[in-house]
Amino acid sequence: MALAQRAILLKRLVQNTQFWFIVAMLAAISILHYAEQLGIVDTAHPGSQLGLTRHAMDRILFLVPIIYAGFIFRLWAGLTTCFVALLIMLPRALFISSNPLDASFEIAGILLVGVLACMWLEARLKGKEQRQQAAKELETVQEQLQSHIRLSRSNEKRLATLNAIASMLSRSLEPEQVLGSALDMVMDVMEVEVALIFSLDEDTQELRLMAYEGVSDRFARDVDRMKLGEGFNGRVAQTGQPMIVENASSDPRLTRQIVRQEKIVAQLIVPLRARGLVVGTLCVANRRPRQFLPEEVELLTAIGSQIGITVENAQLYRSQQLIAKQFRDIFENASDAIWVHDLEGNILAANDACRQLTGYPPEELSSMSSVRLFLEADMESIKEIEGKLLEDEAVDHPCEVKLIKKDGTEAIIELATNLIVSDSQGTSFQHIARDVTEERRVQENMRFYIKEITRAQEEERKRIARELHDDTAQQLIAISHHLEDFARNNKNLSPDDIALLGNLHEQVKDTLQGVRCFSRDLRPSILDDLGLLSVLEWLAGDLEGQFGIKVDFRVIGTQRRIAPEVELLVFRIIQEAVSNVRRHAEASKVELTIEFDEGETRATITDN
Repeated sequence: MALAQRAILLKRLVQNTQFWFIVAMLAAISILHYAEQLGIVDTAHPGSQLGLTRHAMDRILFLVPIIYAGFIFRLWAGLTTCFVALLIMLPRALFISSNPLDASFEIAGILLVGVLACMWLEARLKGKEQRQQAAKELETVQEQLQSHIRLSRSNEKRLATLNAIASMLSRSLEPEQVLGSALDMVMDVMEVEVALIFSLDEDTQELRLMAYEGVSDRFARDVDRMKLGEGFNGRVAQTGQPMIVENASSDPRLTRQIVRQEKIVAQLIVPLRARGLVVGTLCVANRRPRQFLPEEVELLTAIGSQIGITVENAQLYRSQQLIAKQFRDIFENASDAIWVHDLEGNILAANDACRQLTGYPPEELSSMSSVRLFLEADMESIKEIEGKLLEDEAVDHPCEVKLIKKDGTEAIIELATNLIVSDSQGTSFQHIARDVTEERRVQENMRFYIKEITRAQEEERKRIARELHDDTAQQLIAISHHLEDFARNNKNLSPDDIALLGNLHEQVKDTLQGVRCFSRDLRPSILDDLGLLSVLEWLAGDLEGQFGIKVDFRVIGTQRRIAPEVELLVFRIIQEAVSNVRRHAEASKVELTIEFDEGETRATITDN
């Protein structure tokens, strides 16, 4: 069946004179393009015009059949002609031209222009077809409305017209598409010459002319943007009450002189209402005297209510469109990766930042499951969070998980999950992910650097403590012994000399004690040998023995050794806290508590 249809299309194409005209143009330009090779023209160096070589001009001529084919036979023919032109021009560019690269660029430019021209023509033709279709549909609607108008000479017919207007206005949220036709109906049913619809701008408190019939464009421009309370329409919008104007030109409430120039006499103006609020006005008028009957005022008021609802819905629709566009822009342009998946994990939408994070383009993400992005253990954590959100339970945000990229590498991300609710039911989940891989790497490096610095400091403390113990302390001991020997072996010393030597001996002993304390404070060897608890017991005893501060030392939980570098850091913190108590608190009692719990160790220092 398909082959038969193609054969019929090919037969019709061959029978079309436009097809042969395009073929003839291609043949003529091809002969011109290869004139030297065919022996028609003998020129070794083609001349140039307007900065272009002759063969460049030949290539430009190929645009004529390409665009013509696109115009006559639509886009597929234009693209086919582009391909044929490429086949014709390519041999000269590759094998004959003295500069193949320039020739290739010229061909690419010609084909690009041809394709864009064909696409532009296709868009124009489609737009024209759509406008023609819309015009036909509008004509159909107008014919339907006209059939109702012809029946609207009585109350029943007017009611039918009102229903028809309501039906037509409900067909679209774009008021410009239907208000013109609605005004035509209003003019027929009310038997008037002019009809105007104004909408009230809440921000500026001005009446904007949305649609008009029976007046000039100049009149429309002059009456646009009337302030609330200005003129006839402004007063109706302000009061919300219908107004009948028997002679507009002599009425003192008239504010726009263009009304006199348009020779408008009788007017009937009613408010447009929606949700009990005035959202605009509907005005009908004649250029001759006219008495509007009460039932006509009632009918126009009913029509105004229908139009008011349409105007309000259109404004709400546009506001929602604007908000939706803003959210879409935020979604698309967000620096964080954002994707939405349904309750089963199927990804529904993803922004462009997901491409940078995952390596998957958004269109590929939209056809896969989110399970593929995470390790099994991390996926269980995410499912747990999603379950809590569905149960309306509190969750901790964000969680940190590993994401598997398209190339198989892993990235550490902070993932925030939100439940999307529609009609009080959770329908999908939104995930916002931020890549913290580099940040965590920097943190790990910082931890390593701190660890190394601390280790270097402790090594230096240990070295200094050892030197104080092995060198300085031993020399002080030697000095102390020399003083004792000197005092013992010299019997002729005066009492003052003996007292001086005694003072020097005591000073040396005090200095030795200070050096020993300083050495222990720098790096108590008991910490390396027996651990944190033993060195804290020594610290408590030293504080009580030397300074008279009673220490209540308690251990809670199962005692255990922790990593040496952690024990060292905990000891340094407690040592500094105890030192502060000794120097500044003037306390007589200290409570020191070490609590071992699952996964953590807690130290508490309290003084009185």
